[in-house]
Amino acid sequence: MQVPYRKMHGTGNVILLVDQRGKNSPPPDAAKLRELGNEETGPGFDQLIWIFSSSDNSGVAAYRVFNSDGSEVEQCGNGVRCVAKYLFDMDDASGEFVLESPAGPIKAEVFSDGMVAVSMGTPVFEPERIPFVAAAKADSYTLDVGDKHLQVSAVSMGNPHCVIPVEDVATANVSELGPSIEHHPRFPERTNVGFMHIRDRSNIDLRVFERGVGETAACGTGACAAVVSGQRLELLDEQVWVQLPGGQVMVSWRGGASTVWLKGNAELINDGMMKLQE
Repeated sequence: MQVPYRKMHGTGNVILLVDQRGKNSPPPDAAKLRELGNEETGPGFDQLIWIFSSSDNSGVAAYRVFNSDGSEVEQCGNGVRCVAKYLFDMDDASGEFVLESPAGPIKAEVFSDGMVAVSMGTPVFEPERIPFVAAAKADSYTLDVGDKHLQVSAVSMGNPHCVIPVEDVATANVSELGPSIEHHPRFPERTNVGFMHIRDRSNIDLRVFERGVGETAACGTGACAAVVSGQRLELLDEQVWVQLPGGQVMVSWRGGASTVWLKGNAELINDGMMKLQE
């Protein structure tokens, strides 16, 4: 069976969208997702987003998110911006609408310049809800990785994140620490790992080792996690520009139970067809 897809990127994070609204086709299994995610055997992607009809008409559409290793995840900030831009372009939708996600309802706004802002929900810091193994909630924790004792923050943005302050993202040991922390026993559902350098109160540099993918050009929820972690440590302002290898996004949070907003681009790469089954 051949199905159409749209390949996009949000700040360099490659997203494959498959629109199945009005159809009953299930998403591919993990083995097929791994095949499709590899550019040598498929179109290639960091995340594949399966779009389907909203279950209760609370949103214009619903979606599920899958990593290139075949695992399903709760949220993808760069991906949902691509979904919003796709629906805006394909359906001539209004500039503001709601999407149904595994992590809850998402508000989206598409601006005249093509930029997209999405509400990413309220950050979660309670260890058991991240999930993260700790005796009590704290702004930072000591995480033992080999012979290193790292000061980290832990937060959920609909998916788990560990944020590590570094002096320079260019020299951060992402390739070694990323997989070690992703699979650390204190993160029972694994975690995304962000390496953050604070330039000033309104600007940070960030590299992210994503759970189930590896290091990517950008991670939207990772940008949100880094900013809210820095804000809780009183190091960042309410609105912060995040420089990632793939480009720049803006994260805004007023603290407390207010929602985190993520704003950035969502660009078309190409449209195509792919084979899901014989």
